[in-house]
Amino acid sequence: MSEKRPTLRLDKWLWQARFVKSRALAVKLIEGPGVRVNAQRIAKPAHAVSAGDVLTFALGPRVIVARILELGTRRGPAPEARALYEDLSPPPPEPDLSRPRPLPGGRPDKAARRRFAAPRPDALD
Repeated sequence: MSEKRPTLRLDKWLWQARFVKSRALAVKLIEGPGVRVNAQRIAKPAHAVSAGDVLTFALGPRVIVARILELGTRRGPAPEARALYEDLSPPPPEPDLSRPRPLPGGRPDKAARRRFAAPRPDALD
């Protein structure tokens, strides 16, 4: 006879592995943009996952691909959560250095705005 593998709800596993801060956010992730389990789109948070399944989902600007190694028993510290999965994600894209980046420090004050608006001296003068 085939031995039944232990399973866990997908939303609970995402929460235990610390991909999301709450189970409610895990439900929104699953029902919204979606999560793929073994390349099949899943729309229900109660979908059962087990060790060996491969999850693919978008989290912010990144696409995360993770193989489940273990089913957790609790939402523990980060090192314990990282032991639940193997990260198979592609490396993040290189930053576009041609785009101007805002300078740190927030909004300019009145004096800085005056400096921006002041005409610059011409190099030929």
